[in-house]
Amino acid sequence: MTNQFQQDNLIGQSNALLEVLEHISQVAPLSKPVLIIGERGTGKELIAERLHYLSKRWDQSFIKLNCSSLSENLLESELFGHDAGAFTGANKKHEGRFERADGGTLFLDELANTSGLIQEKLLRVIEYGEFERVGGSKTVQTDVRLICAANEDLPTLAEAGEFRADLLDRLAFDVITLPPLRHRSEDIMPLAEYFAVGMARQLKLELFEGFSSSAINQLMEYHWPGNIRELKNVVERSVYRNADTHAAIEQIIIDPFASPYRPTKRVKTKERQQTPSNDAKPTVADCSTEVSANNGPQTEASLSFPIDFKTHCEQGEVRILKQALEAGQFNQKKTAELLGLSYHQLRGILKKYNLLDK
Repeated sequence: MTNQFQQDNLIGQSNALLEVLEHISQVAPLSKPVLIIGERGTGKELIAERLHYLSKRWDQSFIKLNCSSLSENLLESELFGHDAGAFTGANKKHEGRFERADGGTLFLDELANTSGLIQEKLLRVIEYGEFERVGGSKTVQTDVRLICAANEDLPTLAEAGEFRADLLDRLAFDVITLPPLRHRSEDIMPLAEYFAVGMARQLKLELFEGFSSSAINQLMEYHWPGNIRELKNVVERSVYRNADTHAAIEQIIIDPFASPYRPTKRVKTKERQQTPSNDAKPTVADCSTEVSANNGPQTEASLSFPIDFKTHCEQGEVRILKQALEAGQFNQKKTAELLGLSYHQLRGILKKYNLLDK
């Protein structure tokens, strides 16, 4: 077994986690597609790795790709490869992820971000095990187990025509839905201790002194919107800040920006490279309001003029987007509904402000 699998940190004894692990052990030996659904930071990639290393393909390639990190053209080339001369700069043949994963497993994260063209080509690979490289005419055969992940409600997207229903049918041989950390409360402290010990080793501390009762209360009472990824950052930060005291951790530093000196006034920033055109998609909200805890508009304090109107409005939109994403538990479909936008309108605005991975 590889080191990658040995370092798996799917830690916990909650019923929710144990049910997921049992589900994995049942479906792993099959060469069928699997969908992994879960909020950001819940460990979807770890689940995909576990599926691979518990399968009959464990000694073959495990290839992964985040579909939201590339444009449609680059994603198509990265998945299916391209022949020499397919486009400007394509000087030689490039093998895509499907070719490189032949005999093994391909994990595609952020599947909901793929276009109709990519979804159509994925459907063909699943049905027939074949595809053509970009710019090529030769059919390439491949034997790949496909594991995909999303933090979106794909059936709802399919009903709205925003995701191919036939592709969803093929992919959803089985679906593993990961519980968020707030539904695994009994796993919070085992995970926190695991991350703390790891950080203590990085800092070359003789031992980890543990968490005080107040620190444990902080960890247990927080709702963890960023799930395990956020917990890891918080614990490692707290251990690092406590490294010189040689005592149990008393304070959990959840928000690294928290400070009495944090500036409250906005400063001018450079104009964004992506300047909205005259026919830009609808804006999220008027720049003079923000979303409050009860979802009502809250008027800003009086402004001190002169101001940079464009920058001020952009900052207001970003603030509202972040609040709406958190209110929608970072589910883009729910967030779009909260903001009165279509799914594609929201994604366009998130892309404009580089918030798609937030």
